[in-house]
Amino acid sequence: MAMAGKFYVGSAPDDAPANRGWLLGHFMPPGDIRRSDDVEIKWGVHPRGDQRAEWVTGETRTALIILVSGRFRLEFPGRRVLLAERGDYVVFHGVDHSWFAEEESVIVGIRWPSVPGYAVPG
Repeated sequence: MAMAGKFYVGSAPDDAPANRGWLLGHFMPPGDIRRSDDVEIKWGVHPRGDQRAEWVTGETRTALIILVSGRFRLEFPGRRVLLAERGDYVVFHGVDHSWFAEEESVIVGIRWPSVPGYAVPG
């Protein structure tokens, strides 16, 4: 339920699909309390076999990925990280990456700062 002014009350599973999972970041409309140039927050729901369409290259941000449920693999140059237990997480900075959902997975992603230019065209 959206609230005007100084706060917003919502549901991640309900709100996330409208913005490819993102709940907060630079891409929200001007005047929306969820608009931020400082941080992005994602509620990512990924079916088994889902994978990023292409690698993120030239990454300059920092990210934290936390597993809520499932098995979610992150790919980095020369390294794979598997998030397999609820609460497993990885933090990375300025590293090219991709991902793959080994099982149906829910993740929380936090990136900073929030800057345009990393979305896969679609």
